[in-house]
Amino acid sequence: MTMILRTLLLATLLALPFASAARAGDDWVPPVTDPLVKKECGTCHMAFQPAFLPARSWNKMMDTLADHFGEDASLPADKAAAIRAYLTQNAGDVVGQGRARKYMRHVAGGDAPQRITENPDFIRKHQLPERVWKDPKVVTKSNCPACHVGADRGFYEDD
Repeated sequence: MTMILRTLLLATLLALPFASAARAGDDWVPPVTDPLVKKECGTCHMAFQPAFLPARSWNKMMDTLADHFGEDASLPADKAAAIRAYLTQNAGDVVGQGRARKYMRHVAGGDAPQRITENPDFIRKHQLPERVWKDPKVVTKSNCPACHVGADRGFYEDD
């Protein structure tokens, strides 16, 4: 294989993730890439993309891990600091790409929402029959991968 063909092949392979994101457009958010966030947050639920909430929401969430939606999700200080840094640096009011941009339009300046599922954009996109939410595969509205097979990669196209 010539150097030119190798270069073209490499360039094509490197561009594929960006092409997929461009096609997904408003139904894409940057995926979670930090291994610590994936491990600690993903133990009990999908590690939600930080772009779905503003930085102040992530700060509030990290401040209240002892009562994280009724569970004690406390972490050692060093892990909590690293996770907080990742979440706030990649928050919706910082990166604001794709679907997150629409979410941020509905968050008032001083608000620090804690549930992605309560955002008006989520509610608008998820007006589904009650039977969908009662499906044992779904269980809860925050179980994104039940309906969006690419949710962990940031893809929320209608599957």
